Amino acid sequence: MRIEKMTITIPELIKGYAEKGREGEDGVVAYGGLLDVRPPYQRNFIYNDKEQCEVIRTISKGFPLNVMYWSKTPDGRFELMDGQQRTISICRYFADGYNTYSVGDLGVGHDNEFFAHNLRDTYPRKYEEMLAYDKLEIYVCEGTAEEIHDWFTVINIAGKVLTPQEILNTSYTGTWLTAAKSYFSRKYNCPAQNLAGDYMSGSPNRQDYLETVLQWIADRDGLKKISTYMGDHQSDENAEDIINYFKSVFAWVERTFTVKRKKLMNGLQWGLFYNRHKDDKLDPIAVENRIQELLQDYDNDYGVTNPNGIYEYILTGKESCLQIRAFRQQEKQQAYERQNHCCADCGKPFDLSEMEAHHKKAWADGGHTTPDNCVMLCKECHYKTFKYN
Repeated sequence: MRIEKMTITIPELIKGYAEKGREGEDGVVAYGGLLDVRPPYQRNFIYNDKEQCEVIRTISKGFPLNVMYWSKTPDGRFELMDGQQRTISICRYFADGYNTYSVGDLGVGHDNEFFAHNLRDTYPRKYEEMLAYDKLEIYVCEGTAEEIHDWFTVINIAGKVLTPQEILNTSYTGTWLTAAKSYFSRKYNCPAQNLAGDYMSGSPNRQDYLETVLQWIADRDGLKKISTYMGDHQSDENAEDIINYFKSVFAWVERTFTVKRKKLMNGLQWGLFYNRHKDDKLDPIAVENRIQELLQDYDNDYGVTNPNGIYEYILTGKESCLQIRAFRQQEKQQAYERQNHCCADCGKPFDLSEMEAHHKKAWADGGHTTPDNCVMLCKECHYKTFKYN
């Protein structure tokens, strides 16, 4: 891979700057239209207000910004590999038609905040001084697609750390990835978030939704790695397979669990539940009644300590999902005294430390983790099949 260094000016960078869609979600260009600021493998803009202001203050003070990396395409154009956040921060401040934020502490105006056009009109010398900033250093790289993507991963380790999915995206660019990101990764008006945001955790903007649904659909297809699914579909013309799958998952969720409880349902592995239980015969009314019973158990401290596990328990019957509360030491002591220090099964006397607490009426049969339902068994009886099991 060939790498050459060049220096450009702010006016050269901001020439022709344009954002397509809201905040450039459909593409961003600069440098006279020759620079693709957000190629498919790039993340979205994630700088906060403080971070983008610091870029402008650095320019104001004449300090160097970190080197940025572009890749040169066969048609003589460029794709931005590293420095997107700095590039957009500069262009949104200086480019005509944008000027989207103000910055203070520029060394003029008693530290008042200025939009670029206000600075130009009020302190033209300072404005021209900033435009003349001559420390925008660019490394231009030429190489194969694989070399470019590998280098992109290496140089993006510093700064705003790439998420695992953002790194994966660099290796599977194409129409499929563009379509998938358009559905699952938009910062604003994200279709996936509009459909199922109450059930999903994480940020669409940082690829969390895309990563989650890729894990689910890879599981559906029996794949161990989501990269395998991405590779299999990289050349697809669209992302209908994964989008339709996502819609099917949450259509099933809302048919099965008819009352939405956002606090309990957010972030659960709905796709994995769907893969394993979509064909189960479940009565939504009976399901809701059971959920209410379990929530009452939780509210009354009768045993359930993990209400978020209720949905998986409904589907699998695994009590471990609910993290049923063990009897407290005081409850064990009370039962031990009621039994005159004897095992409730064999009737022999034992020290409390040699006994185990059990539900007299099993929790699965409606018994609660309450003092009146506690019995103490010796360890031998504990491991046998007994009438309280």
